[in-house]
This record gives sequence, C-alpha cells and structure tokens, in this order.
Amino acid sequence: MKAVYINGKEDIVLRDIDAINESANQDKVLIEVKYVGICGSDLHYLSEGISGAAVIREPLIPGHELSGILLEDMKHNGQILPEGTKITVHPATYGEKIDRLPHNPEVWPNGSYLRSARYLPHKQGAMVEKMLVDKAQILALPQNVSLKSGALAEPLSVGMHAINLAGGVKGKKVLVSGAGPIGLLAAGAAYTIGAESVTITDMLNEPLERAKDLGEIDTLNIKDKDVPEDYYDVVLECSGAAPAITTGFKAVNIGGTIIQVGNIENEKASINLGTINVKQVTYRGCYRFNSEIEDALKVLDENEKIGSVVTQTYSIEDFKEAFEIAGNSRLSSKVMIKL
Repeated sequence: MKAVYINGKEDIVLRDIDAINESANQDKVLIEVKYVGICGSDLHYLSEGISGAAVIREPLIPGHELSGILLEDMKHNGQILPEGTKITVHPATYGEKIDRLPHNPEVWPNGSYLRSARYLPHKQGAMVEKMLVDKAQILALPQNVSLKSGALAEPLSVGMHAINLAGGVKGKKVLVSGAGPIGLLAAGAAYTIGAESVTITDMLNEPLERAKDLGEIDTLNIKDKDVPEDYYDVVLECSGAAPAITTGFKAVNIGGTIIQVGNIENEKASINLGTINVKQVTYRGCYRFNSEIEDALKVLDENEKIGSVVTQTYSIEDFKEAFEIAGNSRLSSKVMIKL
C-alpha cells in the first residue's frame, strides 16, 4: 500500500507500507481514499517543517481534505451506509470541553486533526490508499457530488464557518479578500447562498480569473484599482496580510462585519483599525469549522461550479510535481492527488 510521507523540511517521499490491520474496534471503519487536496498547511510542512505551532518530529502523512468510499457496511446514527458509499471525512476530533463555549468545539484545547504534527505521536493524514476512520467523522456525499468535488468539503467548510460567524450573507454585499483556494470557495459559497453581490480581490490576475467560473462574482485586482470604501456588509478576509486587513476596515460599511479567515503571522504588523469605532465594526477571528461541513456538502450539491476550484489532479506517483504546482498560485488553485 502506498503512502506519501513528509519527513521534515524539503523532505517528501513515497513509501510502500504494510496493509492496515482491519480488525479494528467497532467505532472505526475502513475506507479507500480516492482524492486528497493539498492544503497550504501541507505546503508549510514541506517547505519549512513547521505549520503554525506544529513541528514535524516524526514522518507525517499529509492531507486532511479527502473523499473516498467505504470498504465495509457502516451503521451510524441509526442509518446503514453500505460498502461502496461515497464519503468525505470531518478531520477534527475535539478536545477538552469549555463550558462557556459549548457550541464552539473547534477551539477547545488538546483536540486532534488529521495530518497534524502538533502532538506526539503525530495524527497521520489521508495521502494513503486505505485508512481507518472514526465512524463519527464519516459523512456520505450527496448523490450528485463527485468524489473529486467531495474532497473540497473540508476547505469549503472553512468558508462556511466564516459566513456563519458573520451572521450569514443572504441579501448582503460581500467582499472576499484573497483569491486563494479558501477565498475562492468562500466566494463561491456566498454566491450560492444568495448574497446580493460578491466581490473578490487579489494581486494576481490568474486566481481572479478562476473566480469567474464559480458564478456571478466580481473581481478586482488591487494593484490596478482601489477597493470601494464604506460599501460592504461583510468582509471575509482570507489572505492574512496586514495591508489587506487595513483595506477591509476601509471597505466595510457602517455596522458591518469583518471575519478574519486567513491566518495572521505571529509577529508585529502595522494594521490601521481607525474606523472600527466610528463604524461600529465587528471584527472576529475564525478557526477551522464545526458542523459546517454538512452545509458545505449542500453547497457542493447545489452549485457544481464549485468543483472548478480544482485546477490540477495528479496520481500519487507524481506527488512531487503536485506539491510543486500547488505552491504556485499563478498556475494552480486547489491541486488534488488521485489515489
């Protein structure tokens, strides 16, 4: 059985590993992985050996955006999912409950996530031909959602979580800052849900062009044109760049909401928050997601154009080229590994 491993900085290999012991406990189910998306955090692990606070200290299988099929019947929540069912996986196992935040398990401490090097032993990821998964983390794909599109459920859920934190976007003017994969998916979701208008910004024309394939989405290259001020009801800031955050505070309307989706580097940065008082702006952080993966599957089912965020698909044997292309935002948006 083949699996990709990141051993540390600039060290990635394809290995043949032993078959999984299928005599698992009754809480787990064996799946055959079909597609795995390469996430920005996977790229950080490879280029730096680090992603945020997580440091690779032992070989790590990347990948937490996946789809696959069940290799056995599964009973869950009173429902039988037969062998062969198309599925995706919620990658989180939640940690220690915080009573004052009962509905936000995504921020509870000491949880785990597929493909995370935060703790030892590392939580291995999905870039492997077969894997055992907790039954509670399995979600069946809608009939009309392909396996390739199904692997977008996890990153799309990040955008859905941001939208929910903003109080929804239906009938609102939405600005998405940053046309990386998360930004594109958030923009596509906002359009699908019924935003009055959706505008996405970036400094590169290539990712902006891809946004047009998702629906009626306006694009704006901030090198060529300024973002309108005091206009947008909701700003989804997906870049994490200090200048873009400052622009978001200028662009948001009185009483508007800014959701910080993109991770901000843990260092001093110059950000102008001068309008936060006079506009009574709500500025809120956003971390992963909770149950929004169910909403993401509905959006994928409703708008098949979301699947166009996948720009390249490689076999597992071509993993090195896949990671190289995934790191070039001019050439790619979401890159998938097909197993």
